[in-house]
Amino acid sequence: MAAARATVAVVATVSVAALSYFLCDFLSQKTQLPRSTKKKKKRQLGTRSGVIGAIGNTPLIRINSLSDATGCEILGKCEFLNPGGSVKDRVAVKIIEELVVQALESGKLVRGGVVTEGSAGSTAISLATVAPAYGCKCHVVIPDDAAIEKSQILEALGATVEKVRPVSITHRDHYVNIARRWAAEANELAAKHPKINQGNGEMSEEVNGFHPDEGRPAAVILNDCKGGLFADQFENLANFRAHYEGTGPEIWEQTDGSLDAFVAAAGTGGTVAGVSRFLQDKNPNIKCYLVDPPGSSLFNKVTRGVMYTKEEAEGKRLKNPFDTVTEGIGINRLTENFSMATLDGAFRGTDMEAVEMSRYLLKNDGLFLGSSSAMNCVGAVRMAQLLGPGHTIVTILCDNGMRHLSKFYNDEYLSRFNLKPSAVGLEFLGIK
Repeated sequence: MAAARATVAVVATVSVAALSYFLCDFLSQKTQLPRSTKKKKKRQLGTRSGVIGAIGNTPLIRINSLSDATGCEILGKCEFLNPGGSVKDRVAVKIIEELVVQALESGKLVRGGVVTEGSAGSTAISLATVAPAYGCKCHVVIPDDAAIEKSQILEALGATVEKVRPVSITHRDHYVNIARRWAAEANELAAKHPKINQGNGEMSEEVNGFHPDEGRPAAVILNDCKGGLFADQFENLANFRAHYEGTGPEIWEQTDGSLDAFVAAAGTGGTVAGVSRFLQDKNPNIKCYLVDPPGSSLFNKVTRGVMYTKEEAEGKRLKNPFDTVTEGIGINRLTENFSMATLDGAFRGTDMEAVEMSRYLLKNDGLFLGSSSAMNCVGAVRMAQLLGPGHTIVTILCDNGMRHLSKFYNDEYLSRFNLKPSAVGLEFLGIK
């Protein structure tokens, strides 16, 4: 009996020892990171230099609901995690580095000068976010039908906001044209009247033909004394370069080059152009597609070679500049940035699809996305349907829904356009 107990004790001891050995070995393997992973971990934990250093290197996530529904890997580049809240942070930094820094170094602009832009919101917010890091102020001309949150954010960031009625780009008072003219006037004022105020913060009676009461608040004119630069996001190819040199390479690295398609909408065209050009330079077999909202003529430019939209021809435009509830995408002219895109085709997206997609992703993935991001996801599903299961598709999650509460996420506003979301799944895209 004693011998039996001794035998059991020995076996138990050996078993515990063996278990401990294998457990320790297992844990050591779990905690032992590969060399490449450790390096990556170290980079991630390192500090970055100010708000500028926090821009870019955004995560690429699998959108689970869309991937599972289509049989494709649908990946979203989380640009809403940039400090200014959108993909436009990259553009703002690139424009300022190429335009403003050079002007500061050459003496064409001094610290405290003003960067001005005509924007529907996101680029303006990004410029207002990064401009102070370069010692500059920001003046924004914005259409007065943009979501109110955008102008509120801009004002909170310290930007001067000038709201104007929406008109065609050919009109001298289109918000982009006003911004361009404003920058030229600021430079003229700076050159001819370096000391605009009287030393007590009050305006002189008249400055270079401009009276404080004529058209702009005195505070705007006061800022002119140190000059201004027009960012020109639509035509400035720094926009394209920001994505060719940044967003595109990040997507390539994050997918190890194993992607089949990229799809995104276009406003200025910088994102879709920079990313598509880079990816196809790396691998011409990657399909790059545009998804275009209602009222925009880019779909026909890509598919038929002409700038045309039926809303214009039939006179059914509900609002200017184009007939859609999505903001920041769609356009009726060919910009320098969009001209750089290399696209294989285009999809037409609808407002209803964008609205339904935004609610679907919020409910199924916890993704609270803005209108352009929702349209991009519509395009990603269309791409998956075109290619079939087993492919990897990347799109851009431009911004989140926080700056779209008063319009895109406002049921009362949407009801004016008969855009009440009701889908249970993805049946609005033909998936049951």
